[in-house]
Amino acid sequence: MNLWTDLWTPMLLKEREKPFNHKDYVFELKFDGIRAIIFANQEKIVIKNRKGEDVTELYPELNEIKKIVKTNTIFDGEIIALENGMPSFSKIQNRIHIKDKNKIKCQSNINPVIYMCFDILYEGENLIELPLIKRKKRLSKIRDNEVFSKVKYTDELGIQLFKSIQKMNLEGIIAKKKDSIYQINTRNNNWIKIKNLKRESFYIIGFVENSKNISLLLGEKKKQTYYYVGKVSTPKNNEIFLKIKKMERINKSLIKDYNEKAIFVKPKEKCQVKYLERTKENRLRQPILDTY
Repeated sequence: MNLWTDLWTPMLLKEREKPFNHKDYVFELKFDGIRAIIFANQEKIVIKNRKGEDVTELYPELNEIKKIVKTNTIFDGEIIALENGMPSFSKIQNRIHIKDKNKIKCQSNINPVIYMCFDILYEGENLIELPLIKRKKRLSKIRDNEVFSKVKYTDELGIQLFKSIQKMNLEGIIAKKKDSIYQINTRNNNWIKIKNLKRESFYIIGFVENSKNISLLLGEKKKQTYYYVGKVSTPKNNEIFLKIKKMERINKSLIKDYNEKAIFVKPKEKCQVKYLERTKENRLRQPILDTY
């Protein structure tokens, strides 16, 4: 492939907490996977992650996308892996770090990925100046196959879609302005993500301090034992930091499942945290300090 594969990085998303309805937007599922730009023609495919790194060799099964394009084509979408029919971030993580070619080939057979495509940026010509709806119409003419699936969307009804994904425990939704052009490496309100965040209160069991921030160690109590569930960052000027620093220090042995250096405190204080999900190791994904 030539220069048409260069200088492409994804359009970015702003974030808001609550879903909304709006006649100027379409709404689609937010998939829990790896954002990827795919460059394809009938001879070759190149896959780049959101940092612009070439990850083509990690997903050999996506070579099948060559069969559904007729000319130089660029797609934007999410690479996902399924577990029991649902997107699984832990399963896609298993694919990211494999380097051995034989293991990659094996995983492509036993743990295959799917490319969930939500935009087309190039098809023999540059399409990024077209309104989103016209790009969606162009994308609709590309046929799906076993590794390529177009993302469905709905007009106006973001709140209703969000309620549906909450029931299914999916990651969230994306709102996109119908007339938005594709703005490379730009973040604005034309594309908005609304995550399906969970909220819980956890004990503060210690902290790790650096020059600008602190990371609070979070734990939950089970049968008089405190188990580590993750860290959440907060600025040093947060009132919580001054209070935690004055708390009684304790021995690390009281805290289970944490083996790194930290300052541990007696777990008397709690804070509320927003997070995406718990991993199989019972760690919080993308925790954010909510209230204290």
